[in-house]
Amino acid sequence: MKQSYPNIELILVDDGSSDGSKDWIHSFINNKNIQYIDIPQPIGNCSAFNKGFRKSAGKYIIDLAADDILLPERILKGINSFLKSSEAGVTYCDVMNIDENGVELGTHFNRNHRGDLAKKVPEGDVYAELIKHYFISPPSMMIKREVLVELEGYDESLSYEDFDFWIRSSRNWNYAFTDEVLVKKRKVAGSLSEAQFTYRSMHQASTLKVCQKIKELNRTREENSALRKRCFYEIKQCIKQGNWSLITGFLKLI
Repeated sequence: MKQSYPNIELILVDDGSSDGSKDWIHSFINNKNIQYIDIPQPIGNCSAFNKGFRKSAGKYIIDLAADDILLPERILKGINSFLKSSEAGVTYCDVMNIDENGVELGTHFNRNHRGDLAKKVPEGDVYAELIKHYFISPPSMMIKREVLVELEGYDESLSYEDFDFWIRSSRNWNYAFTDEVLVKKRKVAGSLSEAQFTYRSMHQASTLKVCQKIKELNRTREENSALRKRCFYEIKQCIKQGNWSLITGFLKLI
């Protein structure tokens, strides 16, 4: 990992891979200061991350998939963002999407011909915005340790982590944005992010659980309105994906 910031703790978690990755990992970490957690059978992203987090000691945490790339200034600029925004529990940045061969596909946030953002990116109290729509690229996040301690890590009952983490963390913590591309995210066929939108995806049941949490966490009329919009969107997704049994659950939250 080539980073301008030197004090890095690297923890590699293998969640039950069966494609020969373990042999490559053993050769890669040989004589390197890398903690390795070998999980024999897959336990899912949330549980696997928590195992790594419990082994960690760092003040800031980045949850990075093996296919994604941190650019050299990512950690240093993330730390600087925290220093400028003392109330922030999470800082995030723009991302360059790449294909499986590393070809650049464009930035996560729309930018004009000069490279400037086409519109303002949410910062500060982003709780209501996160209910309405997904606007953060997950690998762009850097998280204060206190946030994950307060949340007791990811919710292991869920099949994916980001929506739940965004909601629970943003309820009590501000978010700060760094207006630079500091991460490359690889678009891979069959990835977890793509699987959320496949026919009868199991991830929609997790989304319903998160929306039920939102109902309990909401404090204002605006937040309840945001939840209604989210539920209408998810009902449409249920219809597209054939998850008919979940529709009633979303209707109860409207």
